[in-house]
Amino acid sequence: MTTPQRPKPPAFAHAGAARRRAEPSQQLDALVIAACRLLDEAEGPLPLRQLAARIGLSPAYLSRAFKARTGLTPRAWAAARRRERLEAQLPDATSVLGAALAAGYSGTRAPYTEATALTPAQRRRKGAGESLRYALAPCPLGLLLVAASDKGVCALLFGDDEATLEDELRTRFGAAQLQRDQAGLGDWLQAIVEQLEEPRHAAQLPLDLRGSAFQQRVWQALQQIPVGETRRYGELAEALGSHARAVARACASNPVGLLVPCHRVVGSQQALTGYRWGLARKAALLEHEARHKTGD
Repeated sequence: MTTPQRPKPPAFAHAGAARRRAEPSQQLDALVIAACRLLDEAEGPLPLRQLAARIGLSPAYLSRAFKARTGLTPRAWAAARRRERLEAQLPDATSVLGAALAAGYSGTRAPYTEATALTPAQRRRKGAGESLRYALAPCPLGLLLVAASDKGVCALLFGDDEATLEDELRTRFGAAQLQRDQAGLGDWLQAIVEQLEEPRHAAQLPLDLRGSAFQQRVWQALQQIPVGETRRYGELAEALGSHARAVARACASNPVGLLVPCHRVVGSQQALTGYRWGLARKAALLEHEARHKTGD
């Protein structure tokens, strides 16, 4: 018995040839979106040659267009999406194997050997097996909480009261061993507060950033934005060969405020847009950094 083929998404080779000539950039955008949909819907690995044939482009051309718009090759994108599905399954899964199979893996070897900050089992238990230290301090933005693993700072949060900040930390690392360590993290707290007060004196602290390959690229790009300057989401997306919405999502996922300065990214016409710790804090940071850019 043959398995019926999935219906092909629109705008493929024959119907799209004229439009590709008339509007090549927009048409390629649509084709890459269609390729993403096919990769999402595939029940198993979809080789580049087969994907390109269904899209109506050569494998090399599709690969270049895909990477220019997502920052990843089709294979890497599919792997990242598979890992996202795995991570979504893990919290409620009865076993790592079951979650891996549901996410599209053939077993548990690949999830454990793929590069990631936490093993699948650790993610499933929200950091079980890890020991994290944290400390809190008053700062010009209210209160800050810094949390650190053996590798470096894994969270820097802003808030108005200790209980809320500790709840946010437990939500993120609910099964990790959390130990308050004001003395041990005192120097790091001081460095962070000094950066808030004098932005040109950036805290040089090790970071333990946990995210997808694309998120890591965005967060690295954020660290290259100079004090007192901003970038629009569209500008950052163009520099990364991606799209503004994808960059905005990566910024919103940033767990390390200030040290990874997502507050320096703004909307079109310099409009202040979403900041997980509040637009008032974002505005205060940008205003303070702008003043200190010239030493005022």
